[in-house]
Amino acid sequence: MEENNNMTAERSLEIITEQIERSRKEVAKDTGLSLYIAGLCTMGVALFVGICELLTNKQFFKLLYIGLPVVIYFADQYAKRNKPKVPASFVGSMVSKTWRTFWVFAISFYVFSTLYNYYIGQVGGIDLLMSLAIHPFRILLLLMGMVITINGYTLKSPLMVWCGIIGGIGGFIWEAFTLSAFFVTCFLSPSPSLGGIINGLLPGIIIALFAFIGLTLPGMILKKKCL
Repeated sequence: MEENNNMTAERSLEIITEQIERSRKEVAKDTGLSLYIAGLCTMGVALFVGICELLTNKQFFKLLYIGLPVVIYFADQYAKRNKPKVPASFVGSMVSKTWRTFWVFAISFYVFSTLYNYYIGQVGGIDLLMSLAIHPFRILLLLMGMVITINGYTLKSPLMVWCGIIGGIGGFIWEAFTLSAFFVTCFLSPSPSLGGIINGLLPGIIIALFAFIGLTLPGMILKKKCL
C-alpha cells in the first residue's frame, strides 16, 4: 500500500513537471513571436524617427517612441489573430508581467527625461543642456536587456540570455561613450556633408541594430526552436 502511494506521488510529480515544461514551450513559442514583432516594430520606428529628424532637423520626432508600445501591441494582436491563445500559466504570467513592468518604467522614464531636457534647454540654453541632459536611450537599452535576460532564464533559453546581455550592455556602452559620434569623426571628417547625414541617422540605426540583437534575433530562434 505504501509502495503504491509512493508511485502515485512520483507519477503526480512527473505529470506536474511535464505540464510545466509543456507550458514553458508554449509560452516560449508565443514569446518568440512577440519578440520578433517587437523587434521589427522598434527597428521600423527607430529608422523612421531618424529619417524624419534628418529631413526636418527637429528633435520632437523622438516623442513617437512613446507610441511604440501601442504599435507593438496591435501588430502582435494582428499577427496572432488566427493562432490559438496560450493557456494561462505561471510561466506565461511571469513573462507577461515582466514586460508590462518594463513598459511602465520605460515610458515613464522616457517622458520624464524628454520634459526635463526640454526644460533645461529652455532655461539654461545649449551649454547647460549639454552638461545636465539625461540620455534616455542608454538606460532604456539597459532595461530592455535586463528584461530579455530575465525572460531567457525563465524560458530556459541560453541564447535569449546572451542576446539580452549583449544587446542591453552593448547598447548602453555604445551610447554612454558616444561611439557613433567617435566613428563619424574619425572616418568621415574629410566629408562633412556625408558625415552630417550619417551622424543624423546613426541614433536610429544603432537603436535598430540593438533591437535586432536583443529582440528580433532571439524571437526568430525561439520560434524555430519551438516549432
